[in-house]
Amino acid sequence: MPPRKLSTPRNRPAGRPSGKSGKSGKSSTETIVKRITAALIEHRLPPGAKLGEVALGEIFGVSRTTIRQALNRLAQDKLITLMPARGAFVTTPEPREARELFDARRVIERVVIERFTASATRAQLAELRDHLVQERAAIAAGDAAVRNRLLGEFHVLIAEMAGNAVIAELLRELVQRSTLVTLLYQSTRAASCSSDEHDALLDAVRRRDAIAAVRLMEQHLTHVERDLALPGDKSPALDLRAALTLARV
Repeated sequence: MPPRKLSTPRNRPAGRPSGKSGKSGKSSTETIVKRITAALIEHRLPPGAKLGEVALGEIFGVSRTTIRQALNRLAQDKLITLMPARGAFVTTPEPREARELFDARRVIERVVIERFTASATRAQLAELRDHLVQERAAIAAGDAAVRNRLLGEFHVLIAEMAGNAVIAELLRELVQRSTLVTLLYQSTRAASCSSDEHDALLDAVRRRDAIAAVRLMEQHLTHVERDLALPGDKSPALDLRAALTLARV
């Protein structure tokens, strides 16, 4: 969605972050979405944090209508949850849901990687190697959103290449749901380890070692789940303005 046109310039209270630069000091819907998303993936807006329309309007210098547009965009991506009469909250995947997602993925991906090891072509392996290069570039650049998407797409690509469209579609949905969990709770260190494990997995496939490939896939998914910083009982007090002021895009 292209940024909306900025309105007639007017004064902005001192100390208010301007968001996307412009003569009016106001932020576009696109910039607000990017700023909030950046705060989420950099773990400065914790799961469950309330995003009040009035507070956001003051921070970004825009109307509540513009804030609602941004919140609706974030809700479509399942990054926030809109609750009637309560407002907008950062999505909080339940620890139980995260465990169940990875349990399901272990069951399905064990079969996928075994079949792919038997059928993988040189062209497919080369494509996956190129994908690993993109993963590492995103990790090195500190681009959490892109690295998170690429780490999930690696698994979907393998399922598609294995040739069972039904399994690939099931796995795509599971990966999309678990990608939200990893976006909110996975550290850069853990993401780097995931990419290394992808590399080892591809090496086993190249050797046509199905036993090793299945073992590595199971270990990889277990490591990803174990390394998630799932929420505890209490969260520290949130300074919404500070969290979003740091989220420059």
